[in-house]
Amino acid sequence: MIIFVTGGARSGKSDFVQEMAETLEGKRLFLATAEALDDEMKERIRKHKEKRGDRWDTLEEPLDLGNAIQSVSKSYRTILVDCLTVWLSNLLIEYEDEDEIISEMIDDFFSSMDDCKETFIVVSNEVGLGIVPDNKLVRIYRDKLGFLNQRMAKRADQVYILFSGIPVKIKG
Repeated sequence: MIIFVTGGARSGKSDFVQEMAETLEGKRLFLATAEALDDEMKERIRKHKEKRGDRWDTLEEPLDLGNAIQSVSKSYRTILVDCLTVWLSNLLIEYEDEDEIISEMIDDFFSSMDDCKETFIVVSNEVGLGIVPDNKLVRIYRDKLGFLNQRMAKRADQVYILFSGIPVKIKG
């Protein structure tokens, strides 16, 4: 089972997916893509970990999600990937102008979920509802994330979007 959850910033995605995952039986893994590169992000990560408590294991992997999933796939019943938004940003920074490597890593991520028995809950922001960005880099990022989200939604068994804390099931 693959569940994809999207929505805007501060739309309630994190609380929604955590509550959803905690209703499922078995061990849970939080697969985090964010890195604590500044004090503000360190504090965000600390608060997220505190909220999950000891009910979760955490694996931090900013780049190679496919390999991370393969390495833990038999150890957990639920794997929550948070989030594709940050992951894609990490890939674009790490592999600037190397679209082939980025495409391979995205393909590896999707392949890593093949034949797995786990429930995957995958989170991403919806960034395509606003104005067209005024610079090339942000337009490229927005477009690539839009295509990544489309691919994830197509692959998922269930898809939810959150608006102002209200989840709306749009697939499954």
